[in-house]
Amino acid sequence: MELDFTQDDLPLVANTSHILVRHYVLDLDVDFSSHVIGGSIVLFLEPGRRCRRRSNEQVEGVHHSQLDETFHNPLHASCYGPVPNARACSTKSGCNDFPVVGKGENDTSDKNGSHGNTEQASGISSSKNCSDIEIHGSEDFLLVLDCCDLSVLKVEEVDVMAVPGIEKFISSTKLMDASEDPGDLRNQIVHELVTLPADHWREQLHYYRCCSQAPASGELLFVTGPWSLEIKKAGVQLPKDFPQAIRIFYKTKPEGRSLSWTTDQSDRSCVYTIGSPINNRALFPCQEPPVAMSTWQATVRADACFVVLMSGENAAEPTESEEGRYSWSYYVTMPMPASTFTVAVGCWAEVKRETCGADAKRNDAFFPLSSKEDVRMFKQVCGHSPYPCRYQDPVAVAQVVIPHRLFAPWCLKESCEKVLLQLIPQCLSAAYALLGTHPFPRLDILIVPSNFSSLGMASPHIIFLSQSTLPGGNHLCGTRLCHEIAHTWFGLAIGARDWTEEWLSEGFATHLEDAFWSSAQQLPVGEAKEQQDLKALLHWQRLRDEIQNSEEDLQVLRPNKENTGKVCESGASVIKHGLNTGKTFLQVHYLKGYFLLRSFAGKAGEAAYFAFLRKFVQDFHGQLILSQDFLHSLLKEIPQLTGYGLSVENVFQEWLDCSGIPKLLPDQLVLVLEHLLKEKTLCSKMLECLQKTYHLREQDAEVRHRWCELVIKHKHTTGYGDVETFLKDDQAMGVYLYGELMVNEDANQQELAYKSFAAVRGQMDVSSAKIVAEMLL
Repeated sequence: MELDFTQDDLPLVANTSHILVRHYVLDLDVDFSSHVIGGSIVLFLEPGRRCRRRSNEQVEGVHHSQLDETFHNPLHASCYGPVPNARACSTKSGCNDFPVVGKGENDTSDKNGSHGNTEQASGISSSKNCSDIEIHGSEDFLLVLDCCDLSVLKVEEVDVMAVPGIEKFISSTKLMDASEDPGDLRNQIVHELVTLPADHWREQLHYYRCCSQAPASGELLFVTGPWSLEIKKAGVQLPKDFPQAIRIFYKTKPEGRSLSWTTDQSDRSCVYTIGSPINNRALFPCQEPPVAMSTWQATVRADACFVVLMSGENAAEPTESEEGRYSWSYYVTMPMPASTFTVAVGCWAEVKRETCGADAKRNDAFFPLSSKEDVRMFKQVCGHSPYPCRYQDPVAVAQVVIPHRLFAPWCLKESCEKVLLQLIPQCLSAAYALLGTHPFPRLDILIVPSNFSSLGMASPHIIFLSQSTLPGGNHLCGTRLCHEIAHTWFGLAIGARDWTEEWLSEGFATHLEDAFWSSAQQLPVGEAKEQQDLKALLHWQRLRDEIQNSEEDLQVLRPNKENTGKVCESGASVIKHGLNTGKTFLQVHYLKGYFLLRSFAGKAGEAAYFAFLRKFVQDFHGQLILSQDFLHSLLKEIPQLTGYGLSVENVFQEWLDCSGIPKLLPDQLVLVLEHLLKEKTLCSKMLECLQKTYHLREQDAEVRHRWCELVIKHKHTTGYGDVETFLKDDQAMGVYLYGELMVNEDANQQELAYKSFAAVRGQMDVSSAKIVAEMLL
């Protein structure tokens, strides 16, 4: 696949096919006076399987960069070399006082040394294809990271051999035969560390932190481009020989697009990740492609008045790092894409319950899922790479409501107490009733500043909600909270392997929010259906409006079509329309995805569909999927759907690979027409526009019946031919229309009734003919 992108496409340049980041250790300081976050990040790497296979086959060195020409251009030669004042970036060795990190324990490690602020020069232009990626025995290997809006100060190899206690890895059988070359030995130690069994996660986090504080064994050459940071070690030509623990000293820029420096509703300074189209590459250098699943741990220091919230499995408590400043440490043991990392630093107030009431009860009446079924389901072997998975923990499997906290600016604390606080356990319980085990062990919810451009955003262990969800009762707040909670499963625990398939996240969350909210309200089944039908009508009207007022290219749910999920040889790719600002405000991917899933549930029956969905999250949690993965599983588990003519190819053709409104939306059209039948007057011009827009004459009998009712009610004479055709071709459903034609006491309509009945009376069922005759005579 060639790497070809336009100005509104987002390039993902990291060479993930050659080498992968397995773990990040961030050590950062937040400076509100300069609007800069600075510090270091240590990357623990592992060569990709393909590269290890090549090295085993003794293939000569591999050239990996999309920006290859830079290193042949003498104008850029000065980009390599030590950074001025690099000594200021040196790292203190050792980690003698660092405890083994466990659940609920705090990271108390001290800050590394300060570092200079000299920014490296850059002058690289992006290549438009992957044709430069070739095998060259004379070229050094390049680690390519996604990066922009950062000042990279220094890059160095970490001497993991200097870590106290690391000899336990050196003495392993595998390493006894290792090369005496120190670089090879260091890489073998990192390999042993990143491949520790999942039940050794505490020990693994401990040594990750210790290694991140080890001294450097040498500086590495680097160059920054508009979208990338490229790093090499002179003379190293294969990924397996590249240093597998490296430290990068850097600073964010005030104008960096991954962060928003602002004030909250109480006029206090804060900074948070805004869910930017460029994701986190302006917060730290990383591998952004979703296939680069990694774990992380981070220590962030800020002045004592601030609270640091972050994607993390532990509810961090601050420790004093120096006078007037506190340190907050979080960790994640479930591999996730780096784009899901989230941080928010501000003077947040925690909103707590005044009384310790019981959490919401589970609504088994709405979506019955017995505890025995839960346990039986989750005894299956997980399909993801090893990590401490909650689906294998009986205590987690039985946890209806996970621990949660609520934070907000001080001036919104009272509103949150009244509206949001009691909704959280209700919505979490409803989600559990529908989908089972919560993939993450805890949840923080933060009301973000008013400049937040969405109503909500979900990240691992933390949800951002807009202040706009708070006024006017609990409906908007509840539905939005349910939407973001749904992303825990679809978008986070199960991610899209190709980010252009946004519907796999947003379509599912939009469909599930209705089911979650109905359950959270403890609505009877009939009332829940009425509420969901009304919501479907509103969604339909919004989708229709967006289709009429947006570019066709932005209406396609699978814009890469047969190339979906494909990348360059290096792993690089582009997100089509990823930088298109107009796309941010469109909901086509939400709504078309919603209606596709609603049609599946309607055809299969809700009980069967949601039982399948529970099994799907069991089978695919912790993994990345494409549309066909979901569709194949659906048709396999609910084979009766094929009786409706459904196939993977059919869904691609009619829903995912085309613009506009899908042709097969009869249920939604019926709802629209039912709504219009309640209107007292509709002019002929509007009715004709309605017919042309939705091609009503080509729809199924249910839709055409409603269309004929509209024609009769509003005496739309140009549609009388459609009524006559319906009475002839759809005799089983036309009886009611004869009555409508006669009730209006309109001579033209009564003549149409007589004429139509005379034409079909001889062929009509005897009972039907008798009823119609009574109406007419």
